[in-house]
Amino acid sequence: MLDNHTVAIIGAGNIGRALLGGMIHGDLLASDQLIATRRTQSALDALEDEFPGLRTTTDNAAAANEASIVLLTIKPQSRAEVITEIRDQVNDDVLVISVLAGVTTETLQYNFGHELPVVRAMPNTPALVDEGATALAGGTFAEERHLTMAQQIFAAVGQSEVVPEYLMDAVTGLSGSGPAYVYMFIEALTDAGVKQGLPREAAARLATQTVYGAAKLVRDTGKHPAILRDEVTTPGGTAIAAVSELESHGLRTMMINAVATATERSKELNQE
Repeated sequence: MLDNHTVAIIGAGNIGRALLGGMIHGDLLASDQLIATRRTQSALDALEDEFPGLRTTTDNAAAANEASIVLLTIKPQSRAEVITEIRDQVNDDVLVISVLAGVTTETLQYNFGHELPVVRAMPNTPALVDEGATALAGGTFAEERHLTMAQQIFAAVGQSEVVPEYLMDAVTGLSGSGPAYVYMFIEALTDAGVKQGLPREAAARLATQTVYGAAKLVRDTGKHPAILRDEVTTPGGTAIAAVSELESHGLRTMMINAVATATERSKELNQE
């Protein structure tokens, strides 16, 4: 569906760069069908070195003018400035895909000032290694074909899930912010290993592989995490002793509260 499209990636930072790589390396689009923008020429030079043939510019309006799909991969705080720059160049038949945390499709349509298809996306940073988790929600004027195009783009860097828009703040709290929680867990596991006498480098490798392997086992087997946990926790063994300690300190409650806090912050961002 993307063969005849030109995609402008407005603000091609980490997520934008990941999407560029996914689309190019996955043969979804050719380099010359993509236009990337950054504020500085040095950042664009780095992108050109990484993706030969990529079209780049510091002019957001010029990029949007040539595009049939506009990917907004900017920070929410830059929304007003950037949309003011490009809205006169974005026609009603242009698909806008936004990764702005907390910003609703209704708000974006209002900012652009006319009726156009908007798809809201919430990817996460593992997209940088093609293992991202992205939720997608279509706005009022987004049709099934627009969601399909968005799914194709984000499938190039991991897995995607279409959800009703009212759940997008919860997605932001769970998978959007989730890598930060996992990194903290890996760091804590590493420190725990060091405390027990392991060299830090070995502890870090073991902790990282343990988290990666456990997640892959959940995904590949389709088993409920509780079942897999039970398979590890033999009666009177080491794992059940550790699980009991985690439960006594409220690990589940802390994670549930963390996601709730991030979800509320996502809702606040739409008002800023």
